[in-house]
Amino acid sequence: MAPNYQIISYKFDGSFYLKLTGDFDGRTAQDLINTLKKHDKASGNIFVDTNNLKAIRPFDRIVFQKNLNDIKKQLKRLIIIGVNKHQIAPVM
Repeated sequence: MAPNYQIISYKFDGSFYLKLTGDFDGRTAQDLINTLKKHDKASGNIFVDTNNLKAIRPFDRIVFQKNLNDIKKQLKRLIIIGVNKHQIAPVM
């Protein structure tokens, strides 16, 4: 995992937020996938905030995107927000 990567999670107003910081590489993509898979449809809205991502490696973005459809089926509503949202999930 990138040494400067972190997922900061918090709940607010019935929704769950994941704030991503640092570089997005293969291990961090897998970490995000695993974190999202821990939730289910009863979790409510889940927001992934990409504003604080730095470098986003293309191959690792593809790893995340390949898992995205399965994750979206499992969750009630997954919303990717922030200035880098189209870089990690352009289809959302």
